[in-house]
Amino acid sequence: MKIVIAPDSFKESLSALEVAESIERGFKQVISDAQYVKVPMADGGEGTVQSLVDATGGEIISKSVTGPLGKPVDAFFGILGNQTTAVIEMAAASGLHHVPVGERNPLVTTTIGTGELIAAALDYGVNHLIIGIGGSATNDGGAGMAKALGARLLDKDGIEIGEGGDALGRLASIDLSNLDPRLAHVKIEVACDVDNPLTGEKGASAIFGPQKGATPEMVAQLDQNLSHYASIIERDLGKKINDIPGAGAAGGLGGGILAFFPSELKRGVEIVVEATGLSEITANADLVITGEGKIDSQTIYGKTPIGVAKTAKKYGIPVIGIAGNVSNDSHVVYEHGIDAIFSIVPGVVSLEDAFKHAAENVERTAVNIATIWKMKRGDGSRVAFVNLKQ
Repeated sequence: MKIVIAPDSFKESLSALEVAESIERGFKQVISDAQYVKVPMADGGEGTVQSLVDATGGEIISKSVTGPLGKPVDAFFGILGNQTTAVIEMAAASGLHHVPVGERNPLVTTTIGTGELIAAALDYGVNHLIIGIGGSATNDGGAGMAKALGARLLDKDGIEIGEGGDALGRLASIDLSNLDPRLAHVKIEVACDVDNPLTGEKGASAIFGPQKGATPEMVAQLDQNLSHYASIIERDLGKKINDIPGAGAAGGLGGGILAFFPSELKRGVEIVVEATGLSEITANADLVITGEGKIDSQTIYGKTPIGVAKTAKKYGIPVIGIAGNVSNDSHVVYEHGIDAIFSIVPGVVSLEDAFKHAAENVERTAVNIATIWKMKRGDGSRVAFVNLKQ
């Protein structure tokens, strides 16, 4: 029997690998002779670097880079086990968590550190970059990132513009003659799970600006500056990015990456499924187990459990989902490939206790699932779980 264990992390308590290890321990108490294959997963957001490194036997590389406010911050990226792919979370360098609440101002925050991480990854000789672009503190359209990689963004006097969303209003021309030439020979995939355009009422500034410290007046200015930025990009680089779904992600970083480098925006979990080889791993499995911290109606919108389930269902394999919290509207996941869902929480507990005992709760739940699975198998054939809830 082959059982594939492919969960996301349980935020603030367990990494994806730790969840997978807890599930395996529980199952082995009941079914000791199965083949267990652990594939830590992610959806392109926080934890993606760690999950892909764990899944492929890679390594985490620490790097000091320029933070959103121009001060050094400690960041990181991953080199996967194949030694040819690097994975970057832009938030590691340019994330909102690097900016104290009282200092949040997207007029001045920059993505230059993200560009520095990309350059550092290229120094390892990789030919494939995976970039997760959630959780940004910025609204500069990726201008800082581009400058860190050799692009020149000039004002009307031919002087390099400054950092942040405010500086984009002074942009007069773009010169890519010094852009890092290695970028032309690298496959770049961008994990992007929003479809916001660059500008407008659903754009980067209007939707995401306020959480980064933007007042209504600042939102209007930032939106106008991004629109101007897009027009200069179209004139000088020949690329229309303003209305591309996802261009507004991470303060316009999605659009900026498309503008400056050959790249593709994709659902984060799709990138992770491909990078881990999950489809090939599950092809001959008897059961797939996935999960995340919370399974609810939002899970169907590009979250890890659904990406795993869709992969498994190509081969008709049963899929069980586990979570710390299973909401009342979670039944919608049954229409998207998950056959059964289980909450790991044993009763009414505080959030602190839930985090503290997450590993043992996952293991105990896995014992219960394995017991049902073993009992139901009977004649050794696969079992179809249909709308089974704890």
